[in-house]
Amino acid sequence: MDEPSDLAGVISERRHLINLAYRLLGSVAEAEDAVQETYARWYGLTRERQDAVENPGAWLTTVATRVCLDQLGSARARRERYVGEWIPEPLPDRTEWTGAAGSGPADPADRITLDESVNMALLVVLEAMTPAERVAFVLHDVFRYPFPEVAAMVGRTPAACRQLAASARRRVRGTTPDPAPAPSPSTAPARLVRAFKEAWEAQDIEALVALLAPDATLVADGGGLAGAVLRPLEGAARIADYLLFIAAKAPGLTLLERTVNGTPGLIAQHTGTTVTVAALEVRGDRVTRIWAVRNPEKLGLWQSGEAEVIEETPRSP
Repeated sequence: MDEPSDLAGVISERRHLINLAYRLLGSVAEAEDAVQETYARWYGLTRERQDAVENPGAWLTTVATRVCLDQLGSARARRERYVGEWIPEPLPDRTEWTGAAGSGPADPADRITLDESVNMALLVVLEAMTPAERVAFVLHDVFRYPFPEVAAMVGRTPAACRQLAASARRRVRGTTPDPAPAPSPSTAPARLVRAFKEAWEAQDIEALVALLAPDATLVADGGGLAGAVLRPLEGAARIADYLLFIAAKAPGLTLLERTVNGTPGLIAQHTGTTVTVAALEVRGDRVTRIWAVRNPEKLGLWQSGEAEVIEETPRSP
């Protein structure tokens, strides 16, 4: 079959689709699968049907959205059987993403934007939404599609999509605490994360407790493939005890300060392999939440030479 004249334009949509699919699914691997399925459906069309599509970008976005909506339904069932807590796949900073090992730079189309919409706290809230709420919220509130276009993508009325997005916003507001006081230069997030790292390395339990909010929460995701607590830990003292237990159990662990989903975080490496990626939520002068991903299937982007640059921002249609 002859290639359509706008092939370059069709291919250029890939980055936008990857950005959308990651926010809808919380997994880079699942997002890539969804986008691959989307392109398979496009190339499965005859040349005549492709030429009849007035806006290929809108067509691809609609198909990708519907593929993701289907995946979200099955993902909820899979995650009910997941061992322990499920945390979205963490993303490194764009300066730390390189091509696949041994294959040179990765495809520049496979890029995911680091902005507030991939903040780990928001991604966790998105996981608690129904698939329809999540899709309506991401399409309208993150990517700024008007409700009539959202409705056409998901096969609902604009009024129904408006209600779904409003319900999703209530969920976000219900899990977002009151604004924290502005941090002083000495307690800015990056500085606080560094102090936290140093206290952990020194196995200073008093310093760790002082850096954690009294009602702090730690959630770990091992997926049954790596050791991790199966239920959230609550309270500064319990979390500090657990962190020191890890340090004692894994001598030679190296802690590094890294950007995780756009905010300061920590990674732990053992003999050069990343074994834990921790996203930290900082409010004021304390760490309030820690999401520690240990499932090795979610850490591929953090291994040397297996990730790629992120630099685009979500667009308005």
